[in-house]
Amino acid sequence: MKSVRLTLLCMVAAVLSACSTPFCNAPGGLCSPQAANTSLPPPPPPPKPAPLPKPPPEPALPAAQTFAINLPDAPGSTGISDDDRGQLPPRAEPPAIDRTANDAGQPSTAPIRIGLLLPLQSETLGAAADSVRAGFMAAWERDRGNITVTVLETGDVPQDILSVYARALQSEDLVVGPLSRSAVATIATSALVNKPTIALNYPEGYGQAGATPLPPHMLAIGLSIEEEARQTAQWAAREQADGAAVVLTTSSPWQRRVANAFAAEWQRLGRPVRVMELNAPDSYLSDPDLVQLRASLRQSPPALLFSAMGADQTRQLRIALGGNVSPEATNPTFSTADALPPPPPAAPAESFRGLPIYGTSALNPGREAGFPTQDLEGVRLLDLPWQVQRDHPAVMVYPRPLQAGVGGADMARLYALGIDAFRVAREIGRHPVGHFRLDGVTGRLSIDFGRGPASFERIEPAAVYLNGAPEPVNP
Repeated sequence: MKSVRLTLLCMVAAVLSACSTPFCNAPGGLCSPQAANTSLPPPPPPPKPAPLPKPPPEPALPAAQTFAINLPDAPGSTGISDDDRGQLPPRAEPPAIDRTANDAGQPSTAPIRIGLLLPLQSETLGAAADSVRAGFMAAWERDRGNITVTVLETGDVPQDILSVYARALQSEDLVVGPLSRSAVATIATSALVNKPTIALNYPEGYGQAGATPLPPHMLAIGLSIEEEARQTAQWAAREQADGAAVVLTTSSPWQRRVANAFAAEWQRLGRPVRVMELNAPDSYLSDPDLVQLRASLRQSPPALLFSAMGADQTRQLRIALGGNVSPEATNPTFSTADALPPPPPAAPAESFRGLPIYGTSALNPGREAGFPTQDLEGVRLLDLPWQVQRDHPAVMVYPRPLQAGVGGADMARLYALGIDAFRVAREIGRHPVGHFRLDGVTGRLSIDFGRGPASFERIEPAAVYLNGAPEPVNP
C-alpha cells in the first residue's frame, strides 16, 4: 500500500514539473529511476532564429579640411571678433626698418624684457590706456620673437607711478610709458631714468624755448596735435606761395594750443597771420562772430584759413562762409517814417567757398561716427596712416580693434600708437644705439637713440575731403 502511494506521487510530480527540479532528478529522489520505471520524453529544442541580413556599407567620410589663420595665441586678447577672424589680411611683413649705414650692425639676439607702464586703473585715462595696450599687444603677438612683455598697471597718483616704474627698472630691459603728460613729467624729473624709457606723451612745454630737456635714456613718441599744426603750416606755405593766414579758434584750451602752434610756425616762415577767437556757447559758433568774420575776410582777404577747431565747428564755419548769416532778428520791423538808406548788397553766397581751409586730425571724426562730412568737401588736414591710408603696407598687416566705433577716432589713434610703440621698443631693444627710420601706422618715424639726448620725428600724411571722406594726397 505504501509503494502504490509513492508511485502515484511520483507520476503527479513528473507531470507538473517534467522532472526539472534538482530534488526530483537527484539520486534517490522522488523521480529517480530507483523510484519509478517510467518518465516523459524531454521537449524538443526551440528552432534557431534566421540570421539577419548584413547592413549596407556606410558611405566614406569626406576628407578633412584644415583652415590655417595667423591669429594671436590668446584669442580675444587683441579684441578680434570670431566673425572677423577669417577676414584678416594675409600675413605680410611690415616695411623694413631703415638704418643709416653707420648703425646697420648685427642686431642683438638676447631676450628682451619690456615693461608696459599704463594707467589702466585710472578712471579718466583707463579707456585710453586700454586702447594703447590692445595695440601694443597686437603688435607683440604678431612679432614676439624673443621678447616678453609685462603689463604694469598704475593709477593717477604720482607716487604710485614712480613706485611701479622703479620696480620695473629692476626687472625689465625697457619701459614703455607712461601715458599722461603729468606722469611723463613726474618720471622725467625723478632722476630714476637709467634704462631706455619710451614715453607715450610729452611733458607740458616740451619743445618750447627754455623747456627742460628729457633725460638721455627717455624717448617721447606721443601723438601731438600741436606738431600736426606746425606740419600743416609748412604744407600750407608750400601750396600758397604768398598771403596771410587767418587762424580760427574758440576759448577751448586745446584749440588755443593748436592755434598758437600754427601761428608761431607761420610767422617763423615769414608769413603774416591773424588769430580770431570765436565765441561758441554750447559748442555752436556765434552768429554775430561769424558775421564779423565774413566782414573781416571781405575787407582783407587772406590766402587761407586754418581751423584749430574740431570737425563739427569747422562744418558750421564752412556752412556760414557759404551762406547768409545775420545778427538781426529773422523778420526785423522798421517804421515807415524812417528814411533808411538801402542796405548794401549781400555778398554772393559762394564768395568764400574757394578759400582754402586747413586743419589737423581733429577734423576727421572717423568713418564710424556717422558725421555729416559732406559739408567739409575740399577741407585739407593731416592724420595718421591708420586713419586715412588703410591700404598702406604697414597698416594692413595689423588687426583692427573688435569695436572700432567705441571711443571714436581718438581711441583708434591710441591703438595705432600702441602698435608703433612696440615696433620702436623692439628696434631699440635689438639696437640700443643708433639712428633708424620706420614706416609706421602713425606716420613716417625717425628716431635717434643712445647717443646723447634722444630725438624723434613723425611725419603724417596729408589728406583732403573728397566725396565725404578724407583721401590722402601728396603735399
